[in-house]
Amino acid sequence: MLAFFRMLLGCFVTAVAIVGVAGGVGLWVHHDVTGPGPLAEAHTVVIPPHTGISGISDLLAEEGVIRHELTFKAVAEATGRGAALKAGEYEFPASVSAMQVLDIIASGKTVKHRLTIREGLTSAQIVTLIHDAPYLSGDISGTPAEGELLPETYVYSRDDTRESIVDRMRQAMREALAAAWAERRADLPLATPQDALILASIVEKEAKKDEEREHIASVFLNRLHLGMRLQADPTVLFALSVKGAQKLERALIHADLAVDSPYNTYVIKGLPPGPICNPGKAALHDAVHPEHSDDLYFVADGSGGHVFAKTLAEQNRNVAAYLHGAALIEPEPVPANAPPLVMPTPAKQAARSQPQQHCRASPGHPCVVR
Repeated sequence: MLAFFRMLLGCFVTAVAIVGVAGGVGLWVHHDVTGPGPLAEAHTVVIPPHTGISGISDLLAEEGVIRHELTFKAVAEATGRGAALKAGEYEFPASVSAMQVLDIIASGKTVKHRLTIREGLTSAQIVTLIHDAPYLSGDISGTPAEGELLPETYVYSRDDTRESIVDRMRQAMREALAAAWAERRADLPLATPQDALILASIVEKEAKKDEEREHIASVFLNRLHLGMRLQADPTVLFALSVKGAQKLERALIHADLAVDSPYNTYVIKGLPPGPICNPGKAALHDAVHPEHSDDLYFVADGSGGHVFAKTLAEQNRNVAAYLHGAALIEPEPVPANAPPLVMPTPAKQAARSQPQQHCRASPGHPCVVR
């Protein structure tokens, strides 16, 4: 009997010891996964696709994000989150705990990169920027048509495809153009959303200061209404640059204004057959919400702005004053049989702001004749 009690006592002591050891191990594991980690500063790790929990644990330990891969793996499996860990590029803050690392990877919140496309670039220029953007993969199937891509800041993750960025830009432009067209002013001489896009691209290239876009748009729309040529220098630059594929490294000369191109608005009447760049949302808006104005001309004032004029006589005086000489070509007079402009109401006439003066132009753009 004594031997039996001794055996029971031994089993009890052993059980207590086991429980104590297990408790100590559990306490150590808890401290290991919840306490501050070994990272002294923020660190980025890329987890390749199809990496299992063992591979992720080993990688994190090798990168110094966690101390012990075995405890990380054990906790991930015990909590059922091992299968939820996602591939991608992750940034871990300094002293991040193993449990926080597990949360970050399971959330799929990868590092985000940004690509900013400024307004007025050609599609060829945008394709170059996308091609040079870091961490994107794959190629672009072809250069999109002008005006298909909306300039904006696009957020992407490592290994997103370049084609996916182009697709997003196309979709963004379709939505922005549809929204602008749906809210357009009713009296505009524009028949389709494509007309609005073409005009917006010209306004984008002409306007340097945001506050002048509406005024420039009104000048072009007034000229369209009267059947006058737009005489927009950026359209000539676009024609001479092989539709934006090359850069014209000089200023326009008189002979350029006679270039044989459907984009040369010194030769053709109406809008060119397509956009000359990719305009932004603001230019789309201002092209269909122009300032109420009866101006038909503008000329560069030498300080980045423009001086506007209603009549040819005013324009010629402005050319003489601001260009200190003759323009490259004689401005087009108002046709004798032109329909009258729809004038703004007295209230709108009184409320409109004074003409702003600016020009968004390519280097060397003279902007001398309107």
